[in-house]
Formats: sequence, C-alpha cells, structure tokens
Amino acid sequence: MIMRTFYETYGTQLAGKTIIPFGTHEGSGISSLVNNIKKYLPSDITLLKEYGIYGHNVRNEDTPTAVHSWIEGLNIPKQMQKIYITISGVTHTATLADNTAAQELVKHLQSGNLTVTLNSSGGFEIWGALGFSLPTSDEQITAQSGDIILYNGSNICLFYGSNSWSYTRLGHIDGLTESELRDFLHAGESNINVTLSLNNITTAIGQVPSNNIRSAKVLRNGHLLIERDGKTYNTEGKRL
Repeated sequence: MIMRTFYETYGTQLAGKTIIPFGTHEGSGISSLVNNIKKYLPSDITLLKEYGIYGHNVRNEDTPTAVHSWIEGLNIPKQMQKIYITISGVTHTATLADNTAAQELVKHLQSGNLTVTLNSSGGFEIWGALGFSLPTSDEQITAQSGDIILYNGSNICLFYGSNSWSYTRLGHIDGLTESELRDFLHAGESNINVTLSLNNITTAIGQVPSNNIRSAKVLRNGHLLIERDGKTYNTEGKRL
C-alpha cells in the first residue's frame, strides 16, 4: 500500500527514469505490486526486472550472493567516477579509470582534497610525488595528452603530450584539446600547485559574498579557506 501510494502521488514525475523494484514479502511476492504500479507510471520509464525476498530469509547466508547475482544480471551501465583538478583557480573535471589505483585515490580524496606540487618534464607532462603509494597494475602503454598516470606507485603524471612507458592509468582530463591542456597544466613551468578533489572547490568562492574577500587559500590538507570581513568560509561556502 505504501509503495502504491507513492507511485499514485509521484508517478508522473518519474518520466525518463529507470525503476528497479526490490523488496521483501511473506509469500505474496512483488510481481503483483509491479503489475499494479505500471498504470501509474509514464510510458517512457524503464522498468527493470524486480526481485523479492521472503522477509524471514533476509538474514540467510546465501541472500547477499543471490542479491548480487540479480544486480549483475540487470547489466546496469557503470557510472565512471569523476574528480576535479584545480590549477591557479581554474578547474576541469577528469574521469577516473576503473581500477584499484583509482578507487584507492578516491578513498584518499574522501578524507579531504589533495594538493600536490608538480613540475614539467620531457616536454609532455607535469609530474611529482603524491605523498603516498597506490596499488599498481603497470602495463606498456602510450600515454596521450589529457591522461592521468600513476608512475612507480607514488607519482602522479598529467600529460599534455605523449610518451610510451610502463604505467598504471588513473584517468583522463575531460574535454580539452592539447593546446588547452598545455595552458591549463602550465606546460614548461615548475612548482605547479595542483589540487585534486571530489567537489569543485572553485564554486566555493562564488558561494561567498564577493565584496571584501581578503584571501582564498588551499591548506596542506587540500581544504579551501576563504576570508571575508574577518570571517572564514570552507569549501562549500559555509561560515566556520
């Protein structure tokens, strides 16, 4: 009844959405529920295969395996993880690779933004130490402009050219030409401060009243602090 009421009330707002029915029951199953709610749903929704579990079986040892198998069978496209790269107040997104190294990098960023100091090298990259190690899965590849590479397990490389070596891929900077990448990455320069984050830190300045902003700086832990009228604001623009 609760779910039917929900679909009766909000069904028209689900246009274009994907719905995956899942729930517990005590013998009636959930197929009948799925059939009942279809009349409340827009014609352009995607309704995937439902899955129901007997309530008294929820804690069974084989339940997680059964649920996992159902999810795998849905063939839901995996959404790739995005991060933000900020250099000199300019931010671009990057799409991470689907590997252990990238997943571990995200775990580090969940604890706070990461600022590293990188230097140009070889006419094709800026690179430097991460300050920690990530798991490697090195293979002989030709890195291209925009690629984000893990080198020797503890160094990050941002490419504005190409080079062949044994690397672990971390990701790729989105949507920039080689010329734009050279400008963004300050190609040829040294001591370039690069901040990696899970949120766009440059939007914080826009969330703080712009008049009388005295300073905006990135701390060692990667957090952005903005000072205005003697008050300090954090990455989300909230007053501390």
